[in-house]
Amino acid sequence: MLTIWLAHVTFCTAYVAVVISSRMRELDRSIEEAAMDLGATPLKVFFIITLPMIMPAVISGWLLAFTLSLDDLVIASFVSGPGATTLPMLVFSSVRMGVNPEINALASIILGVVGIVGFIAWYLMARAEKQRVRDIQRARRG
Repeated sequence: MLTIWLAHVTFCTAYVAVVISSRMRELDRSIEEAAMDLGATPLKVFFIITLPMIMPAVISGWLLAFTLSLDDLVIASFVSGPGATTLPMLVFSSVRMGVNPEINALASIILGVVGIVGFIAWYLMARAEKQRVRDIQRARRG
C-alpha cells in the first residue's frame, strides 16, 4: 500500500502545486510584511495570515488530487502488490462482470460525500468572504 500511496502523491503533487502557486502569486505580501513588522514570527505569519488566505486553493487542490487519485486505475494497478486492492480496482473488477447494486450504492455514497464536502467548503469560504468584506467596510468607515 505504501507504493500506491507514494505513486499517487507523486502524481498529484504537480496539480496541487499549480493550484496553490497561482493563489500565492495573487497574495498581497504587504500584509505578511506588516505582521512581521509588528513582531510576529514567520511561523505565526504563515499560520495566522498566509494559510487562511490560501485555504481555498488548498481545499481545491485536495479535491482535485482526490478526484484524480480516485479516477486513476492505471497507477494503482501498476504499483500495487499482489495483496493490495484499492477502491478503483475493486470497482473496475466488479463492473467487468456486470453492474450490481453494490457498485451503484458505492458510487452514490462517493458522490454524496464529495458533494457534501464541496458544499461545506463553499459555505465556509462564502461566510469568510462576507466577513472580510464587512471588516473592510467597517475599517473604511471608522
